[in-house]
This record gives sequence, C-alpha cells and structure tokens, in this order.
Amino acid sequence: MNDADIIALAKAAGLVQDWVAANGEPKTVAPEDMRAILEALDLPCGTAEQCAASREKLRQLEDGSNHLPPLVTGVVGQPVKLGHVAALAGGSYRIELEDGAQQSGHFGGDASGGLELPAIDRPGYHRLLAGDQETTLAIAPPRCFGVADALAAVPGLRRDPRLWGLGVQLYSLRRDGDGGIGDFGALAMLARKAARHGAAALAISPVHAMFSADVHRFSPYGPSSRLFLNALHIDPAAVMGAEAHAAALASLGPDTAQRLAQLEQEGLVDWPGAAALKLSLLRRLYERYLQAGNTGEFDAFLREGGDALRDHARFEAIHAARVANGENGDWRSWPDGLRDPRGADVEAFAQQHAQEVGFHAFLQWQAAKGLSSAQKAAREAGMPIGLITDLAVGADSAGSQAWSRQTEIINGLSVGAPPDVMNSKGQSWGIGAFSPVAMKAKGFAAYLEMLRATFAYAGGARIDHVLGLGRLWLVPHGASPEQGAYLTYPMQDLLRLIALESWRHKAIVIGEDLGTVPEGFDRLLADAGLLGIRVLLFQRNQDRFFRPDEWPSSAIATTTTHDLPTIAGWWQGRDIDWRRDLGLLPVGETEGDARHGRERERRELWEVFNEIGCAGGSVPDAAARTAPMEAAIDFIGQTPAPLAMLPIEDALGLPEQPNLPGTIDEHPNWRRRMPHTVDAILDEPDVAARLAILNRSRSPRGVH
Repeated sequence: MNDADIIALAKAAGLVQDWVAANGEPKTVAPEDMRAILEALDLPCGTAEQCAASREKLRQLEDGSNHLPPLVTGVVGQPVKLGHVAALAGGSYRIELEDGAQQSGHFGGDASGGLELPAIDRPGYHRLLAGDQETTLAIAPPRCFGVADALAAVPGLRRDPRLWGLGVQLYSLRRDGDGGIGDFGALAMLARKAARHGAAALAISPVHAMFSADVHRFSPYGPSSRLFLNALHIDPAAVMGAEAHAAALASLGPDTAQRLAQLEQEGLVDWPGAAALKLSLLRRLYERYLQAGNTGEFDAFLREGGDALRDHARFEAIHAARVANGENGDWRSWPDGLRDPRGADVEAFAQQHAQEVGFHAFLQWQAAKGLSSAQKAAREAGMPIGLITDLAVGADSAGSQAWSRQTEIINGLSVGAPPDVMNSKGQSWGIGAFSPVAMKAKGFAAYLEMLRATFAYAGGARIDHVLGLGRLWLVPHGASPEQGAYLTYPMQDLLRLIALESWRHKAIVIGEDLGTVPEGFDRLLADAGLLGIRVLLFQRNQDRFFRPDEWPSSAIATTTTHDLPTIAGWWQGRDIDWRRDLGLLPVGETEGDARHGRERERRELWEVFNEIGCAGGSVPDAAARTAPMEAAIDFIGQTPAPLAMLPIEDALGLPEQPNLPGTIDEHPNWRRRMPHTVDAILDEPDVAARLAILNRSRSPRGVH
C-alpha cells in the first residue's frame, strides 16, 4: 500500500491534507493519520484493493452511477443540477410539487455535462419521478428567514430591523421553587419581563437532552442527543398543577422540600444533587399521571415523536439500567444485541421495562411543553422573534443520538480543534459528527430531523461553530488532536436546507463564526442570509477598535460570549487572574505582559467610546466595576447589526464568565447562577437603565 493511493482516496473523501495553522504556518497531515480517519469513515485503505473499492464507493455516490441520489437541493429560480445520470438522458420526467401542482418535461440527450431541471419557482420538498427512479427536490428560498421578515410578520411593529435581545444561560436563572436549576418556567417569566423592557429576542444556552443516569455530565455542548430536550429544565409544578406537585413532593419525605430550598440558595448549580431530586420528583408525577388515566395528549405526542422518540426513551432506560448495575454506560461497550436499536434484544428490554421507557418519553413531552410555553409567552408579550435556541456542534459519541443514528454519525472520530496559540496540543471534545458520505447517501435525513428539532419551539437558532458546515477537525479516538485532519462537508446543500427549514419555521439563523475563518466564508454566510457574530472585544485591528459604523450589517453585534470574559471581568482583568492561577497563560506570556496589554486595550477601547460619544473623560481604572458597561452597551446598539445581543451577565455588570475554555473542573463552568430571581432581575435600577440605552441606540423612535 503506497502513500499516493491513501492521499488520493483522502482527497476524494474530502479530507484536507495541506492546511494553514492559526499562526500562518503551513501544515501537512501525515498519510498514516489520513488512513486512520479514512477507516473510521468506512473507507478501508489497508491494501490497494481496499483503496480501489473505497474510491469506487465514493465515485458512485458522487455521480450517482446512473441513479439519482435520495435528495437533491436547489434554489428557487435557479436550474436544478442532478449530476451525471446517463440512464435518464433524453427521457421524460414529472415533478410533483408539495402543493399538489405538477410539472413535466424531457431531459437533454447528453448527460456528460450533468443533467439539470428548469428552475422551480416554489420552495419546498418536491418529488421528481423520471423513468423508474425518483428523488426528493429540496428547493430553498435564496436566503434564510431574517430579522426584517420576523418584523414584517407581526402587524403594528416598526419596520426598522435594528432590534435587540438578551442572551442567557438557562440553568443560571432563578425563581422561587426551581429546586436549584433554571427551568422553562423561569424562562417564560424572563421572556415576559424582557419584552416589557423592549427586547425582541431571548437567546438561550443549548437545551439538548443529556444523560439522566449520569448527571455529572452537564456541559450543554456535550449532549446525549440534539433531537430531544434536557429534562432537568422541566418545571415540576407545571406538569400536573400545584396540588399534584405538592403531593408528589411530600411523598419523597419530609426533608426533600428543605433540601430543594437549600439548593435554590446556592451560588452555583449542584448538578448531581439538584438533578437527582428533580428526577425523583418527576418520576412521582409520572406515576400520578398514569394513575389519573387520561393519557390522550401524551399518546398523541408519542405518535408524533415516532421512531426517534421511541429510540431515545429506550436508550435512556437501557443506559440507566446498566449504570445502576455498575456496568459501562457507553453503548459501544454494550452486548451486541443492545447495540442495535432495531434489534430483538432492545425490543425485549423495552417490553420488560415499558414503564421506565414510558417515563423517559414522558419527560420529553413535558420538556417540549415547557419550551413551547416559554416561546408562546415571549411572542404573546410582544417579541417578534422570541426564543433563539442553540444547536451544539456535535453530540457525545456515547449518547442517544450516536446510538440511534449509527449509519449517519461517524463512530471512531471526535470533533475537535487543531493546535493553536491558546491550545498548543489542540483539542478533542469527544463528540461525534455526521458523516458527509452518509449524509448524501441517506438523503440528509438525520440532519434534517435535527434542524427541525432545533427550530421546533423557537423563533431563531444559533448554530455553534458554523464553520463546521464547511469543514470539521476530526480526531481518531485514542489519537492526539495533532493527528486529526479537516474533513469537508457539502456546505451548499446544508445552507440550502437551513434556509428552507428556517422559512418553514419562520425562524432567523445565527452562525457562530468566531475563530480562524477561511477567506470568503463570511460572504457565503451573508449571501445565505445566515447572520454571523461580531464581538466587541474582537472588532479591532492592530491599531484600534472599529467604530460602530465599520461593523457589518450581516452579523449580530454582542458585547461578549459565554466563552469570553464579561465586560466587567475583562475591564478588571478577572480573566487574567483565572489564567494565571490555572497556568493557562499563552506560551511565552507572563502575567505582567497580559496586564500591560490589557491596560493598553482598555485605553484604546475608551478612546473609541469617546470618539462616538458613548463616554467622556479619562479612562476609568481597572477597579471600576461598572463604569464601561453603559458605554459598551451603547456602542453595540449603534452598530448596523439587525440584532444586538446583550448577555445578561453584562446587563447586570457581573465579573465572572459562564465558561472558561481549556478547563473542566478547575473553573465552575456551566454552574454560575444569577444573583436575583427572574421576576426582579431586570427591574434593578442599573439594569433597567442599561436596557433603556439599547432602546435609544437601536431606534430613536422606540421599539414598538
């Protein structure tokens, strides 16, 4: 087996051998590393014969080998390219449009340049029949549903698409009776409050399903499944009402209410403690629900959820049983019979543990009701967008989605990041990614069901690491992140499907495009109507910070993100404190270097604040806890961004950030709670004044 064959196969599979690191240094992936990744992609290349067979497999997928793929994407008003399907050349076809109309015609007689259909003027999922073949035509609008479209859909609102919203970590929200974890009830309350202050949107941290039997896993970006919801955000009192809630709580013993009250007072979320109590309470409520006997609405939810819901509930039940028995919870180590979601052993387990499987399906029903109610509350309170959910870049390889979608999600590779200035050894996050080969072969079915789950109960979605639409750094399990490589994805197809689904759900789309962005990528997103993200602290060159009028109108504007210091924390150098204490300063940089650089940056930021009239006078010193907050908020409000997003930590002037990249337990990631309950937090005089700044800077005419 020679290296040239491996490299040729890797190129055909979309692996990138030569790439440029963040510092501009050219890099080349070694053939042996390529081989490990190809094997995980189900493209064997140990021998010349295996290489040839894998190349043929890719060729058939790419050109159809005389067969149409299961799904072809296109854009309204543009010809639809079908590929080299020679068997259909010169033949007739019929298109059955989604609305029942039909179109027919004949293909040209020469397929060497690829067959194509005339432009279709209606978006949707249409059916193409040609000869003995058929496929789905996913015809997308030219761009995603946008902020201006959201405004236009609400009668009586102004038409100036310069809105603002708040960003929150859902688990951090407080309300009386929440048991120590922010829930959908608190979210609905905050949405109403934020709308009264003029907010058009409320962006939330990911609410994907986690592992109910392993409550020590709580990073929202490492979920078990992106198809379902985190049951720990359910408000138990909303399940069957206050009386049933009180009875269920009492049945758990006299100390339970006291323990829950203690958990509510903590400054950090005690995930294991709060989760165990909440799940016990929800289990009692499920038992009471079954005893009541009226399960019609739940039965309808089960039917609508179909195989996907059934699979997730079964996974949760099997996973819990194995963990309870002291066995490995990772499905990849389960007996063969349990590794097959459609197998007889899984079916037998589900029959023997029907109530337990039903409990996990019940949790999904209640979570869906809670999130849906929060979005309804936001819209009824006057928000033209409402909730913006967050789609994580991947799901845990040991989780429900990877188990139930084994043919679409790569087993053996983890999403990560190559070495860079901040992480000299690179990163491997232990989360699985879709296989681009399987995506095409399966008609993008698993990707579409995930998009629909993301949009289902929201007015918008943030796509984490949107660069992954074009390429992902994938690392073989057990290998160093340095032994990974970039795998390219069918970005044009994915953008079209996102646009089509965003219009069908009337939801805006934001792409987290921070980091090393390939040249032209931001233009691709803008053309697709997918908003990028611009962060105040990054909007600068070597000499100065950019003025608001130099910011793009194709991205949202924000003061910071969950992975970055808050404005107060940045001003005080709190992030430098953490990096010093944890040994996370970049190689070659001392604490003194970091603080000297920060002093210069504070001065430069204050200069641009003065220049545009956001602030005046001399630069406040590092100990000033709130001095720059109003100026920073006014600044992002003055940008041409259609949506300015203010993290609630900055609205409150808090110094600590939700997550510190590069740490797990060393920093209280994904645990910090808000200092006040949601019914009062936005009405604090300083906070209300900051929100009023956004109303003024976004539109002199006000929000409505």
